[in-house]
Amino acid sequence: MNVIRFSKKQMLVATIFYIAITITVIVIIAGLVYTLADLIMETGKMALFLGLNFGYQIAIIGTLLAGLFFLIVYFFGLYKKGRTMILKNIFRKKLFNDKYRNRIGVKIAAGALMFSIFAIIIGILTAVIYDLFTRPASGDRVTLNTIFAELSQGQIVLFIGMLMLLIIGLLFFLNYLWYNGYYLILRMIKDLEEED
Repeated sequence: MNVIRFSKKQMLVATIFYIAITITVIVIIAGLVYTLADLIMETGKMALFLGLNFGYQIAIIGTLLAGLFFLIVYFFGLYKKGRTMILKNIFRKKLFNDKYRNRIGVKIAAGALMFSIFAIIIGILTAVIYDLFTRPASGDRVTLNTIFAELSQGQIVLFIGMLMLLIIGLLFFLNYLWYNGYYLILRMIKDLEEED
């Protein structure tokens, strides 16, 4: 059986991604629970909780902790499989023709293309973030600050969890592109040269 060996750096990257995904999923589930509680009772949850007798308070806290620890145990159980899946997706074994390996023109073109793609992604993200948090002088655009003012706390937690998931997905894509982009470009050049 052909076993793929990964470096310590690759294992660390996969572990960081797995932990980030785990935390994000827990935040999303907490946001869903909080949003559901907001739908049932929009205000006064803490006053109601403090008004309950001590036994109910312990039971409610125990239920929340049991849910949290169940998720943690679940993700500990999936740790090896999750990390292996991330490793196999980001750090795939690269097979390509050796005649393309040491060509300076190919390296320059691949590096410039990768730099351009990263510049495009960072530029778009910067523009979107700037648009979301700043209001134009005319005031005719809705900003993220005005949207947050109308959301419940549970919806804000859910939004933050979804935003974290989006950021992790983007980082996963950029990491994949960083490690595999050069080989994808080599494959494109090989395919183009073979067509002639």
